[in-house]
Amino acid sequence: MIIPARNEEANIARVVRSIAAQGGVPLEIIVADDQSEDRTAAIVERLKAEIPSLVLLRVDLLPEGWMGKAHALACAAKIARGHWLLFTDADTEHLPGSLEATLDRAERQSIDLLSLSPGQLTPTWWEKAIIPLVYVNLARLFRFEDVNDPASPAAAANGQYILVRSEVYRRVGGHQVVRDALLEDVEMARHVKSAGGRLLFLPGAQWVRTRMYRSFGEMWRGWTKNLYLLYGGKAPRILFAVLENCFLDILPLAAAIAAAFAGLLFNSGLLLLLAGSLAVFMTARVLGYRRALQRLGFDTSLENYRILGAVLFSALLLNSLGAHCLRGRVEWKGRTYVAKNRSLEVQ
Repeated sequence: MIIPARNEEANIARVVRSIAAQGGVPLEIIVADDQSEDRTAAIVERLKAEIPSLVLLRVDLLPEGWMGKAHALACAAKIARGHWLLFTDADTEHLPGSLEATLDRAERQSIDLLSLSPGQLTPTWWEKAIIPLVYVNLARLFRFEDVNDPASPAAAANGQYILVRSEVYRRVGGHQVVRDALLEDVEMARHVKSAGGRLLFLPGAQWVRTRMYRSFGEMWRGWTKNLYLLYGGKAPRILFAVLENCFLDILPLAAAIAAAFAGLLFNSGLLLLLAGSLAVFMTARVLGYRRALQRLGFDTSLENYRILGAVLFSALLLNSLGAHCLRGRVEWKGRTYVAKNRSLEVQ
C-alpha cells in the first residue's frame, strides 16, 4: 500500500487509518513524504506507534525530468515487498472490506491492473456543480467497457486507486516509464495494456471515497492541470466540448425561458410551442445526466447544479487549454510545470 503525500496534514491520518483497518489481507503501508512543508511527516511518525506496518519514506530530492508524484511512487515501490501494489492518494478514505473485495475480484478475473473511480464527496456548491459533471464527461471519454475490453486499445486508470501486480508493474518499467507524465495513472494503464496486461476499471463508490479539493482555487488549479491532457491534448476536442455545453445545456435553458416569456407577453402559440419543445429536450438531458450520476455513485439530486456546472466546466476547459497551449505552464502543490506536449517538466 503506497500513499504519496505532499502537504497532506489534513488528510493523511484518515487515509492511513482506513487502510490499516482493512481486514483479511496482510498489509504493508508506505507513506512517501514528497518534501512536505507542513505536519504530514510528524503525523505519520505518531501513527507508527499504533500501526506497526506503517513506514514513512522521506523523498527529499526531485530529479530532473521527473514529476513529483511519479517520483514519490517510484521510490516507495522500490522498497515494497508485496505481490500486489496499491497506489492510493492521501485524500482518499477506504471503506471496510474494500481491499479484500478488490483483490479477490482481480485474482478471480486474472486482472493485472485494477483501478477504481472513487465516490466523490461534494459538500460545497462549487463541488456539487463541477465534480459530478467532470466525472460524467470523463466516463464518456474513457468508457469502462472499452478500457476493460482486451481487444480495445482504450486504457485508463484513476491514480486515487490503482491495484497492480508487482511483477507486471516492474516488468513494464514501473513509474520510470511515466516519470515525466502529468497523468501518470492513465499512462501507466496504457503501458500495462500495451504489454498484454489485463485492465479492470470500475466505478468505486462502494469501496473508496474522496474529497479531491478543499478550496475553489485548488479545484481550479487541479482541473486546469489535468483537463487538457484528459482530452488527449487536442484543442479541437476541448472546443467541441465547450460548444456542446453551450448548445446542449446553457443556451436551451436561456432560449426556453425567453420563448416562454415572449410567448406569454405577445400571446404567441408558436413561441410557447418552441418553449415546450425545448423543455422536452432539457428533460431528456436531465434524465440522461441522472442515469450517468447514478452509475458513478453520485446522488442524483446533484442534477440541480448541472447548468451552473456546465458554465464552470466550460471555463475550466478553456483555461486548461490556455494554460497548456498559450501560457505553457501549470501550477500544482507549490510547483510550476512547463508544458511539453503531453508531459511536463518542473521549473
